[in-house]
Amino acid sequence: MERKKTVNFGQGPMQVTEVGFRTGGEYWNEYLADDGTVIRVKVVVTDVMRLDGQYDAEGNPGYIVKSTTVTSVSAPDELRRPD
Repeated sequence: MERKKTVNFGQGPMQVTEVGFRTGGEYWNEYLADDGTVIRVKVVVTDVMRLDGQYDAEGNPGYIVKSTTVTSVSAPDELRRPD
């Protein structure tokens, strides 16, 4: 269900429409550090708002996407805190 509201993200008040969404898949980005650590990062969207009357250069509507980042670290034994 869409709901209109006014938000202020530092550029003055803007009219937005809250847009419902569902995930099409959430995937991990994996990075291998030179010290042997594996760092995995995933962005999880928490809120989607369409900017009313705002469009990009290609004519697509503008969106504000709120998200949080989930991080997982797996370090080699020699880098872990001693027990």
